Amino acid sequence: MTTTSPATGHTPIAVLLDAAARQAVPVVRGIADDALTAPTPCADYDVRALLDHLHHVVVQFQELAAKKEADFSTTPSTVRPDTDWRAAFARETGALVEAWAAPGAEEGTSGQMGLPARTVAHMALLDLTVHAWDLAAATGQPYEADPVVVGELVGAVAAMAPQAREYGVFGPEVPPPGHATELDRVLALTGRNPRWRP
Repeated sequence: MTTTSPATGHTPIAVLLDAAARQAVPVVRGIADDALTAPTPCADYDVRALLDHLHHVVVQFQELAAKKEADFSTTPSTVRPDTDWRAAFARETGALVEAWAAPGAEEGTSGQMGLPARTVAHMALLDLTVHAWDLAAATGQPYEADPVVVGELVGAVAAMAPQAREYGVFGPEVPPPGHATELDRVLALTGRNPRWRP
């Protein structure tokens, strides 16, 4: 896969989502059943609730790639004893990448707010990256974000942060630690402590 599009000079969003998924899927596969009630850096979510949320995000952003309306009003329960939720997450992240690789997915606007499609895709990329970090931190797993993904997110998150805070999606910015990595800066912009531990 090419890293930049000759037409736009940007890395195609599907390439970025694929890179983020390659980091997120092993984290989800590594979550033990007895860790599902553990706390996460998202105060309102334990591990199970955050997995449900992330799965729902991945599914709904497939709809947004196709210029359809997404429904975030309720979050279905996907992490249940009768489901192979780890495999389901891997399948849906693959479908997310395919949806944003479709011709025209990055063009025009998407969603109820009529935002540029690439901006909407950045939201999916952010959730996939940051929530994978949340889940890794909550369950004691290593997590190393793809540097190209994080490089893309630094500017995108800074641009969306004021409105995201206004709507309560991001918490107040946290001062990044000394010798902060780019991932640390992204986490801090979203209101997370990059050194969070359970």
